[in-house]
Amino acid sequence: MPNSHYENFPVASPLLPPNLRAPVRAIYAFARSADDLADEGDAKPEERLASLQAYETELDRIEQQAQPQTALFQNLATVIAEHALPLSPLRDLLSAFRQDVVQTSYPNYEVLLDYCSRSANPVGRIMLHLFGEGNTQSHQQSDAICSALQLINFWQDVAIDWQKSRIYLPQEDMQQWGVTAEQIAAGRVDAQWRGLMRMEVERARSLMQSGAPLARQMPGRFGWELRLIVLGGLRILEKIEAVDYDVFKQRPKLNKADWLILLWRALRFVG
Repeated sequence: MPNSHYENFPVASPLLPPNLRAPVRAIYAFARSADDLADEGDAKPEERLASLQAYETELDRIEQQAQPQTALFQNLATVIAEHALPLSPLRDLLSAFRQDVVQTSYPNYEVLLDYCSRSANPVGRIMLHLFGEGNTQSHQQSDAICSALQLINFWQDVAIDWQKSRIYLPQEDMQQWGVTAEQIAAGRVDAQWRGLMRMEVERARSLMQSGAPLARQMPGRFGWELRLIVLGGLRILEKIEAVDYDVFKQRPKLNKADWLILLWRALRFVG
């Protein structure tokens, strides 16, 4: 898992078979650049939406077997053709990025999971397609892993997202625990905050564990890659707990010592 930006995407690591690294890089380039259009810089919302619509138009060209106008999409079109990739996961990602432009909070956990189903789950489904794994159970387990990774990223990035005027903690949960936006702005950690974060961490852990068996079922290098992704996400949750849920003072992230722990746990992984 890269420690910055698009953390739920395995970026062509050495564990992936060499023939799939270029396709993964092409898909990552699409996802990351589209994410940047929604998040980075000082563009106005209407400009961001227009840029994302231009990406949608390029996908339309690929679907119509017309020549894309940009090098990024020309490369992507080659990957899509060579691997018979469906376009729907890429369109789902764009839908989530557009949502990021116009929506800054989520009323409840179910609505947040719907967002995850478009912002994260498509990545896992694309990877399964590249590896020729397409049964219902593997899709469900992949969705659980990807949504969990997205939630974990939200919980470790509460302070960063606040700077972007976003709160991904469900409003219903915040009200249940008496946590306010003003408290997030102040970075105040108290019993109410810890109770809220404890609940969210357990939700993410349970979701991750429900999908974890897929990491043992997947063969070869990708199975090892997936084990490290699952274990990396769970390790971040441990680090959030280790700082007593104070994600404001220092963003919990993986370091070199953590990777040694993950490698050891990967060897003993039972899913």
